[in-house]
Amino acid sequence: MAAPKKKARIAEDTEMRDSGDESPMEDADEEMEEQEGPQIEAPSFPALPANAGQSRLKSESRRIPIPPHRMSPLKREWINIFGPMTELLGLQVRMNVQRRCVEMRTSEHTKDIGAIQKGADFVKAFALGFDVQDAIALLRMDDLYLDSFEIKDVKTLQGDHLSRAIGRIAGQDGKTKFTIENASRTRIVLADTKIHILGSFANIKVAKDAIVSLILGSPPGKVYANLRTVSARMKQRAL
Repeated sequence: MAAPKKKARIAEDTEMRDSGDESPMEDADEEMEEQEGPQIEAPSFPALPANAGQSRLKSESRRIPIPPHRMSPLKREWINIFGPMTELLGLQVRMNVQRRCVEMRTSEHTKDIGAIQKGADFVKAFALGFDVQDAIALLRMDDLYLDSFEIKDVKTLQGDHLSRAIGRIAGQDGKTKFTIENASRTRIVLADTKIHILGSFANIKVAKDAIVSLILGSPPGKVYANLRTVSARMKQRAL
Protein backbone atom coordinates (compact mmCIF):
# COMPACT_ATOMS: atom_id res chain seq x y z
CA MET A 1 0.00 0.00 0.00
CA ALA A 2 2.87 2.35 0.68
CA ALA A 3 4.21 2.17 -2.87
CA PRO A 4 1.05 3.46 -4.64
CA LYS A 5 0.77 6.39 -2.18
CA LYS A 6 4.36 7.35 -2.85
CA LYS A 7 3.82 7.25 -6.62
CA ALA A 8 0.72 9.41 -6.21
CA ARG A 9 2.68 12.08 -4.30
CA ILE A 10 5.42 12.15 -6.95
CA ALA A 11 2.78 12.60 -9.64
CA GLU A 12 1.18 15.53 -7.75
CA ASP A 13 4.57 17.22 -7.37
CA THR A 14 5.31 16.92 -11.06
CA GLU A 15 1.89 18.37 -11.91
CA MET A 16 2.52 21.37 -9.64
CA ARG A 17 5.86 21.99 -11.28
CA ASP A 18 4.39 21.72 -14.75
CA SER A 19 1.54 24.07 -13.87
CA GLY A 20 4.12 26.76 -12.87
CA ASP A 21 3.03 27.17 -9.24
CA GLU A 22 5.57 29.14 -7.19
CA SER A 23 7.13 27.69 -4.08
CA PRO A 24 6.40 29.19 -0.65
CA MET A 25 10.04 30.45 -0.40
CA GLU A 26 9.66 32.50 -3.56
CA ASP A 27 6.44 34.01 -2.24
CA ALA A 28 8.18 35.00 0.97
CA ASP A 29 11.02 36.66 -0.96
CA GLU A 30 8.53 38.70 -2.99
CA GLU A 31 6.72 39.81 0.16
CA MET A 32 9.99 40.94 1.77
CA GLU A 33 10.93 42.92 -1.36
CA GLU A 34 7.54 44.63 -1.32
CA GLN A 35 7.89 45.54 2.36
CA GLU A 36 11.35 47.04 1.83
CA GLY A 37 11.42 50.63 0.68
CA PRO A 38 13.55 52.14 -2.08
CA GLN A 39 17.27 51.33 -1.97
CA ILE A 40 19.41 53.90 -0.13
CA GLU A 41 22.38 55.21 -2.08
CA ALA A 42 25.86 55.08 -0.56
CA PRO A 43 26.99 58.39 0.98
CA SER A 44 29.63 60.38 -0.89
CA PHE A 45 32.24 62.44 0.94
CA PRO A 46 34.47 65.16 -0.53
CA ALA A 47 38.16 64.42 -1.07
CA LEU A 48 40.56 65.24 1.77
CA PRO A 49 42.97 68.14 1.26
CA ALA A 50 46.67 67.44 0.75
CA ASN A 51 47.66 68.61 4.24
CA ALA A 52 44.97 66.61 6.06
CA GLY A 53 47.41 63.87 7.11
CA GLN A 54 49.87 66.38 8.56
CA SER A 55 47.36 67.84 10.96
CA ARG A 56 46.75 64.41 12.47
CA LEU A 57 50.43 63.72 13.25
CA LYS A 58 50.97 63.54 16.97
CA SER A 59 53.72 65.58 18.54
CA GLU A 60 56.66 63.29 19.32
CA SER A 61 59.85 64.03 21.21
CA ARG A 62 63.15 62.22 21.69
CA ARG A 63 66.08 62.65 24.05
CA ILE A 64 69.45 61.24 22.96
CA PRO A 65 72.15 61.02 25.66
CA ILE A 66 75.63 62.22 24.74
CA PRO A 67 78.75 60.66 26.30
CA PRO A 68 80.98 63.08 28.26
CA HIS A 69 83.88 62.78 25.80
CA ARG A 70 81.57 63.79 22.89
CA MET A 71 80.21 66.98 24.48
CA SER A 72 83.11 69.15 23.28
CA PRO A 73 82.85 67.92 19.65
CA LEU A 74 79.07 68.43 19.87
CA LYS A 75 79.49 72.06 20.90
CA ARG A 76 82.09 72.59 18.19
CA GLU A 77 79.96 71.02 15.44
CA TRP A 78 76.57 72.18 16.72
CA ILE A 79 75.87 74.45 13.73
CA ASN A 80 76.49 71.57 11.30
CA ILE A 81 74.23 69.28 13.36
CA PHE A 82 71.46 71.77 14.04
CA GLY A 83 71.11 73.04 10.47
CA PRO A 84 70.29 69.83 8.56
CA MET A 85 67.82 68.64 11.20
CA THR A 86 65.79 71.83 11.03
CA GLU A 87 66.05 72.42 7.26
CA LEU A 88 65.73 68.85 5.92
CA LEU A 89 63.49 67.30 8.59
CA GLY A 90 61.65 70.31 10.03
CA LEU A 91 62.40 69.33 13.65
CA GLN A 92 62.84 71.51 16.70
CA VAL A 93 66.22 70.72 18.31
CA ARG A 94 68.06 71.94 21.36
CA MET A 95 71.18 70.93 23.30
CA ASN A 96 70.67 70.35 27.03
CA VAL A 97 74.10 70.88 28.60
CA GLN A 98 73.02 70.05 32.15
CA ARG A 99 71.57 66.66 31.23
CA ARG A 100 74.20 66.08 28.52
CA CYS A 101 71.69 65.20 25.85
CA VAL A 102 70.11 66.47 22.64
CA GLU A 103 66.34 66.96 22.71
CA MET A 104 64.18 67.08 19.60
CA ARG A 105 60.50 67.13 18.75
CA THR A 106 58.26 67.36 15.73
CA SER A 107 56.69 70.65 14.67
CA GLU A 108 54.14 71.95 12.19
CA HIS A 109 56.89 72.02 9.57
CA THR A 110 57.64 68.29 9.90
CA LYS A 111 56.52 66.56 6.69
CA ASP A 112 57.84 63.01 7.04
CA ILE A 113 56.36 60.77 9.74
CA GLY A 114 59.76 59.11 10.22
CA ALA A 115 61.69 62.37 10.47
CA ILE A 116 62.21 62.18 14.22
CA GLN A 117 63.64 58.67 13.93
CA LYS A 118 66.09 59.83 11.26
CA GLY A 119 67.12 62.73 13.48
CA ALA A 120 67.63 60.40 16.45
CA ASP A 121 69.80 58.06 14.36
CA PHE A 122 71.82 61.03 13.10
CA VAL A 123 72.58 62.33 16.61
CA LYS A 124 73.24 58.81 17.89
CA ALA A 125 75.76 58.20 15.10
CA PHE A 126 77.59 61.40 16.03
CA ALA A 127 77.53 60.42 19.72
CA LEU A 128 79.12 57.06 18.85
CA GLY A 129 82.06 58.82 17.18
CA PHE A 130 81.21 59.24 13.49
CA ASP A 131 81.99 62.49 11.69
CA VAL A 132 79.16 64.87 10.86
CA GLN A 133 79.81 64.44 7.11
CA ASP A 134 79.40 60.68 7.44
CA ALA A 135 76.45 60.75 9.85
CA ILE A 136 74.49 63.23 7.73
CA ALA A 137 74.07 60.49 5.11
CA LEU A 138 71.48 58.96 7.45
CA LEU A 139 69.27 61.99 6.78
CA ARG A 140 69.62 61.92 3.01
CA MET A 141 69.41 58.16 2.34
CA ASP A 142 66.91 55.58 3.53
CA ASP A 143 68.93 52.36 3.27
CA LEU A 144 71.68 53.20 5.78
CA TYR A 145 71.88 51.57 9.20
CA LEU A 146 74.00 51.47 12.35
CA ASP A 147 75.37 48.20 13.68
CA SER A 148 77.30 47.83 16.93
CA PHE A 149 78.94 44.84 18.58
CA GLU A 150 81.75 44.04 20.99
CA ILE A 151 84.83 41.90 20.56
CA LYS A 152 83.71 39.60 23.38
CA ASP A 153 80.58 38.82 21.33
CA VAL A 154 82.87 37.10 18.81
CA LYS A 155 85.51 35.62 21.09
CA THR A 156 86.30 35.96 24.79
CA LEU A 157 89.70 37.66 25.00
CA GLN A 158 91.50 39.24 27.93
CA GLY A 159 94.68 41.17 28.58
CA ASP A 160 97.25 41.27 25.81
CA HIS A 161 95.15 39.01 23.56
CA LEU A 162 92.40 41.64 23.55
CA SER A 163 94.88 44.43 22.82
CA ARG A 164 96.35 42.48 19.92
CA ALA A 165 92.87 41.87 18.48
CA ILE A 166 92.15 45.61 18.57
CA GLY A 167 95.54 46.25 16.94
CA ARG A 168 94.80 43.77 14.14
CA ILE A 169 91.50 45.54 13.38
CA ALA A 170 93.07 49.01 13.34
CA GLY A 171 96.36 48.11 11.68
CA GLN A 172 99.45 50.27 11.48
CA ASP A 173 98.36 53.92 11.36
CA GLY A 174 94.78 52.74 10.80
CA LYS A 175 95.66 51.08 7.47
CA THR A 176 93.55 47.95 8.00
CA LYS A 177 90.49 49.90 9.15
CA PHE A 178 90.70 52.25 6.16
CA THR A 179 91.08 49.31 3.78
CA ILE A 180 87.96 47.64 5.16
CA GLU A 181 86.05 50.93 4.92
CA ASN A 182 87.03 51.56 1.31
CA ALA A 183 86.43 47.98 0.17
CA SER A 184 83.02 47.62 1.86
CA ARG A 185 81.90 51.26 1.41
CA THR A 186 81.21 51.68 5.12
CA ARG A 187 82.47 53.78 8.01
CA ILE A 188 83.90 52.10 11.12
CA VAL A 189 84.52 53.47 14.61
CA LEU A 190 86.72 51.59 17.09
CA ALA A 191 85.78 52.61 20.63
CA ASP A 192 87.86 50.42 22.94
CA THR A 193 86.25 46.96 22.71
CA LYS A 194 83.13 48.23 20.89
CA ILE A 195 82.90 48.43 17.11
CA HIS A 196 80.34 50.59 15.29
CA ILE A 197 79.65 50.26 11.55
CA LEU A 198 77.65 52.67 9.38
CA GLY A 199 76.46 51.61 5.93
CA SER A 200 73.91 49.63 3.97
CA PHE A 201 72.82 46.16 5.07
CA ALA A 202 74.95 44.24 2.54
CA ASN A 203 78.02 46.44 3.07
CA ILE A 204 77.78 46.11 6.85
CA LYS A 205 77.84 42.34 6.48
CA VAL A 206 81.00 42.48 4.34
CA ALA A 207 82.80 44.73 6.85
CA LYS A 208 81.59 42.68 9.81
CA ASP A 209 82.83 39.41 8.28
CA ALA A 210 86.29 40.95 7.74
CA ILE A 211 86.46 42.28 11.30
CA VAL A 212 85.32 38.95 12.75
CA SER A 213 88.04 37.15 10.77
CA LEU A 214 90.67 39.51 12.22
CA ILE A 215 89.37 38.97 15.75
CA LEU A 216 89.55 35.19 15.31
CA GLY A 217 93.21 35.46 14.29
CA SER A 218 93.24 35.50 10.49
CA PRO A 219 96.27 37.29 9.00
CA PRO A 220 95.55 40.68 7.43
CA GLY A 221 96.80 39.52 4.01
CA LYS A 222 94.13 36.83 3.81
CA VAL A 223 91.45 39.31 4.85
CA TYR A 224 92.63 41.77 2.16
CA ALA A 225 92.36 39.05 -0.49
CA ASN A 226 88.81 38.22 0.55
CA LEU A 227 87.90 41.91 0.52
CA ARG A 228 89.28 42.32 -3.01
CA THR A 229 87.17 39.39 -4.19
CA VAL A 230 84.02 40.69 -2.52
CA SER A 231 84.53 44.27 -3.77
CA ALA A 232 85.00 42.99 -7.33
CA ARG A 233 81.71 41.09 -7.09
CA MET A 234 79.97 44.20 -5.73
CA LYS A 235 81.23 46.27 -8.67
CA GLN A 236 79.98 43.67 -11.16
CA ARG A 237 76.54 43.67 -9.52
CA ALA A 238 76.44 47.46 -9.64
CA LEU A 239 77.03 47.34 -13.40
